[in-house]
Amino acid sequence: MKSGQEYIESIKALGLKARIMGSEESNLTEHPLVTPSLRAMAATYECAEKEESKALFTAKSSLTGKTVNRFAHLHQSADDLVNKVKMQRYAGNCTGCCFQRCVGMDAANAVFSVTYECDAEHGTDYHQRFIEFWKNMQENDLVMDGAMTDPKGDRGKRPKDQVDPDLFLRVVERKQGGVVVRGAKLHQTGMVNSHEVLVMPTLTMRPGEEDWAICFAVPTNAPGIKHIYGRQASDTRKLEGCACDVGNSSFGGQEVMTVFDDVFVPHERIFLNGETDFSGMLVERFASYHRQSYGGCKVGVGDVLIGASALIATMHGVEKASHIKDKLVEMIHLNETLFACGAACSAMGKAWAAGNYGPDMLLANVCKLNVTRFPYELARLATDIAGGLLGTLPSELDLNDPISGPYIKKYLAVAPGVKVEDRFKVLRFIENLVAGAGSVAYLIESMHGAGPPTAQRIMIGRQGDLEGKMVKVKGLLGIQ
Repeated sequence: MKSGQEYIESIKALGLKARIMGSEESNLTEHPLVTPSLRAMAATYECAEKEESKALFTAKSSLTGKTVNRFAHLHQSADDLVNKVKMQRYAGNCTGCCFQRCVGMDAANAVFSVTYECDAEHGTDYHQRFIEFWKNMQENDLVMDGAMTDPKGDRGKRPKDQVDPDLFLRVVERKQGGVVVRGAKLHQTGMVNSHEVLVMPTLTMRPGEEDWAICFAVPTNAPGIKHIYGRQASDTRKLEGCACDVGNSSFGGQEVMTVFDDVFVPHERIFLNGETDFSGMLVERFASYHRQSYGGCKVGVGDVLIGASALIATMHGVEKASHIKDKLVEMIHLNETLFACGAACSAMGKAWAAGNYGPDMLLANVCKLNVTRFPYELARLATDIAGGLLGTLPSELDLNDPISGPYIKKYLAVAPGVKVEDRFKVLRFIENLVAGAGSVAYLIESMHGAGPPTAQRIMIGRQGDLEGKMVKVKGLLGIQ
């Protein structure tokens, strides 16, 4: 397996380019807007090397029998699913941000199971193709970006009825040895930190929409792929050279719009090609895996937000106030409830026909629906505890300025023994998570990642077994 530095060198070797703030950038592994997210991804490799965490971050491959990074693992038991969310929580603790690797793991497990069942129904050979592809991913310890979300255009129209049919990624040409695809995928977490991208349909396709029912993998530097880097709140602070003002200067997240401008996909890298009857299954299974993930990754970031809130309260000398204690207890309660949901849907997981395990779909959706709410309450409570200075704190440049600095250190002093510089660091860290660049991964992702609340409500309605519940009541009451 790769070390963190070997991973970074392997990304550098891809020579990826991206449009960032109106300019084409080619040296992405050195770009200040990109490098914090690259370091967060590298942490998933480093944790697989450390004695205290490698048991959680590694697993035995069901394909090769070798030890692989758990982020490249096909889950073989309910214990694997539980260890997945434990690993994600640990990674969130280590980085304090989105470490970007979950979506590829979730996509791989969904595609592995769906291709098996599609082959059984249609006599295709997608499953064996995917096995060979994923063996290579495991052997070379590569990062996969999962890509599902299309631009969608007019949400009231189907893909084939759009004014521009490219608003849902589709096959535009079928030729010898493969297909040519065109379209775009939005909100791509960690795309330019990944070696490969696994593309899936964004919704259940219907007969007549075969060109949109396509699943495939290509390298992130494949000809015709174009990356456009996404903005984040306060992101240009990373360009200013003031580490404190960034809030989390070591690590960060990354979002990209990726355009597929007539990209050729070879036959052996296609895992669904027009089978509309299996597109919905793929969407739902990927969603269940990714909704399970949020019971780990968002909890890990929640842990450090709670820690920062407790630390700033101590710095302010109010840690013994009853209302502060109550708020911190509520934050812990909400965060552990999310983890309980993630652990429960994992422990209740079952094997698909292909042999790999998936979470309980009802509980996975309950988990994610709670994630659309609780992190916002944690952020509100953290903002309350931190105080108004969270929004009015001067710059690190002013703190270090010979004229303004002494005034800042005099008037922003707090409890004895607390350095004003340390108070700055903690406040900026909280600000990063509740209103800055980190809030993209912690709050906006909590709402929209793996689908917004309505998507979970739809699945809960489908999986909730109202008919079965009514039958139970009829049995209790003797109703025929």
